[in-house]
Amino acid sequence: MNTVKSVRELRAAVAQARAEGKQIAFVPTMGNLHAGHAALVEKAAQRADFVVASIFVNPLQFGPSEDLDKYPRTLLADQEKLVEAGCHLLFTPDVEEIYPHGMDGQTRVSVPEVSEGLCGASRPGHFEGVATVVSKLFNMVQPDLAIFGQKDFQQLAVIRTLVRDLNMPIQIIGEPTVRAEDGLALSSRNGYLNAEQREAAPVLYRSLQEMAAAIRDGNRDYATLVAAAQQQQSAAGFRPDYLEVRESNSLRPATADDRQLVILVAAFIGSTRLIDNLAFDLDTPA
Repeated sequence: MNTVKSVRELRAAVAQARAEGKQIAFVPTMGNLHAGHAALVEKAAQRADFVVASIFVNPLQFGPSEDLDKYPRTLLADQEKLVEAGCHLLFTPDVEEIYPHGMDGQTRVSVPEVSEGLCGASRPGHFEGVATVVSKLFNMVQPDLAIFGQKDFQQLAVIRTLVRDLNMPIQIIGEPTVRAEDGLALSSRNGYLNAEQREAAPVLYRSLQEMAAAIRDGNRDYATLVAAAQQQQSAAGFRPDYLEVRESNSLRPATADDRQLVILVAAFIGSTRLIDNLAFDLDTPA
């Protein structure tokens, strides 16, 4: 695996691969990689001939009170995981390489509607930062396909909409969330949890499973289901941010007639904010 830091080196390596007739897959990350990231790279290696990954902690998507400064940087361990997963090229730019003229005057990319509510409400400006950096990375790499995890369900919807609306010739593939044996979605932020918090954390996903089972059984009183699940989460030590039932394709609030649903949650345990979701089709057996 080759590691490059500049756009010039990145484009030269990708151009060489394309000249050899290779299809290019891209997996953007912020580093501190875990088995979920490795699964994305492995899928990319199955779908394409040349896999590019990036590690860039994007300051544009962090709010002023968020964890940008303490976000883990683990490059050497990340490189080992990427090699094992089948990555061919790693792009590790500095902030100055991505934003050479600074961030204040940076052209921004905004994706309306699907960015609103949920994490878009809790983290103002977050998805504008995501859409901007992903647009830049897509233009730098120019991949045939890009792979993202479904744990960040709203982010995946934003990126799908971005690519569609801006006519980018990139296939976006969403991969299922990778979970620990107890159901907790793998996340770089899980490392912030102490032992007691880690033991309680799986309650978040279990509450979504119980909501989904109730909905499958015919309960469409979403407000009551949400209240009961949040009470369950609070009893485990969580402080709710949001918990909502949405139509999974459009992300609009779900109605009793919708058949394709997703339950999305964000909650704090201690100072750590965890997100998760559970998507399901009422016309498909559980």
